[in-house]
Amino acid sequence: MAAQASKLIDDSQRVTVARQLGVRFGDRLVDSDRRRGRGASSNPSGRLEAFQRETFDDGWTADEAPEPLKTEVTVERPRTIITRNDSPDISFDQSINPYRGCEHGCFYCYARPTHAYQGLSAGLDFESRLFVKDGAAALLERELANPRYKPKVIALGANTDAYQPIERQYRVTRSVLEVLAKARHPVGIVTKSNLVLRDLDLLAPMAAEGLVKVFVSVTTVDRGLARRMEPRAPTPERRLEAIERLADAGVPVGVMAAPIIPAVNDGEIETILTRAYSAGAREAGYVALRLPLELRESFREWLAVNFPDRLKRAIALTQSMHGGKDYESQWGRRMAGSGPYAWMIGRRFEIAAKRLGYRETPLSLRSDLFRAPAPAEAGAPRQLSLF
Repeated sequence: MAAQASKLIDDSQRVTVARQLGVRFGDRLVDSDRRRGRGASSNPSGRLEAFQRETFDDGWTADEAPEPLKTEVTVERPRTIITRNDSPDISFDQSINPYRGCEHGCFYCYARPTHAYQGLSAGLDFESRLFVKDGAAALLERELANPRYKPKVIALGANTDAYQPIERQYRVTRSVLEVLAKARHPVGIVTKSNLVLRDLDLLAPMAAEGLVKVFVSVTTVDRGLARRMEPRAPTPERRLEAIERLADAGVPVGVMAAPIIPAVNDGEIETILTRAYSAGAREAGYVALRLPLELRESFREWLAVNFPDRLKRAIALTQSMHGGKDYESQWGRRMAGSGPYAWMIGRRFEIAAKRLGYRETPLSLRSDLFRAPAPAEAGAPRQLSLF
C-alpha cells in the first residue's frame, strides 16, 4: 500500500505541474499502475464522439491496485488492402497497413488521430485496442491479379508498424510478404522492430532481385529515453543489430531518424547516423515532429509527465518550425518544417550523412519482374479451356 500511495502522490504532483504549465489534461491522467508500459498518459474521448468522458474523484477508494491495461485485438475484414495517396511529401503512392493502432505506444505517432474513425481515443486506446486485417494476403492477390493493376513500390506499414508485437501471433505481414515475393513485386518496409529478421528467408532472395529495401527507425540511442518515448518497441540496441543482420544478408537497409523532437532527441542526430552507418545502413532520412489534431495536447501531456522542465522550450521550438503553430499541414513543410531551427536540423542531418558516406540518391527498386497472380491464385475461378 505504501508503494501504491507513493505512485498516487506522484500522479497528483504531475497533474499539479501540468496545470501550472497550462496543460489541459487535468485529472484525466490514468493511474500509473494501470498504464504501466504504455506511451500515453490518458485516454480522452475521440474527437468525433458526441459525448466527452471526464474522470473525477468521487471519494471512494479501493485497497486493491487497479488492473493493468490489457491489449484487445479485433479482427476486421476490409474490402481492399492497398491504400493509395497523392502526397508529394513521400516517395510512394501505395501502401499496405496490416494493423490499425500500434502497441509500440510511441507518444508522437502521427497515426494516433486515425483511431477516432473507429470511435476510439488517440490516447491509450490507440495502443491497447488494436485491429488486425483478416484475409489481407487473399485481398492482395486479388488486387495484383487485376488486369488494370500497374506494379509500383508498395510501402509496408506506412501508417502503423507492420512488425508490432501482435504480428508474432497473427503473421499478417508475413502472409503479405509471401504474396509479394511470389509475384516478384517491389516493397519498401519501415519498422522499429527486429521482428523483421524473422522474414529474412523472404527478404534476402527478394533483395537479390532488387525488390526490397528496409528502413529501421532509430529515434534515440538512449535506452532510458526510448523506454519513455516508445515503451513497447525493441530497444535501440536491438534495432541497430537488426540493421547489421539485414545488411549482412544482402538486404539494402537504411535508418530513419524520426521524428526529430526539439529539446528531447534533437541532440542525437549525428550519433544515430554514425551508429546506424557502422551497423550497415546506407540510406538515411529524417522527419521533424508534427502534431496534427489530438497530438497537440498529447505532446504537452507527455512532456508534463516525463520532462516538465523541458515543456516550454520544446513547445516553443516546435512551433518555430511550423510557422508559430503546433502543426503546419502544407505540403513541402509538414515533414521537415520551416524557419531557422528547422533549417539547422536539416543542415546538421545533411552534413553528417555526407561525411559518413550515406547514399545521396535513394536506391530504386525493380518493377519489371512483376508476375501477376493467376486468377485461381487470387481466389477467382479459372476459366475452363475448350480444347
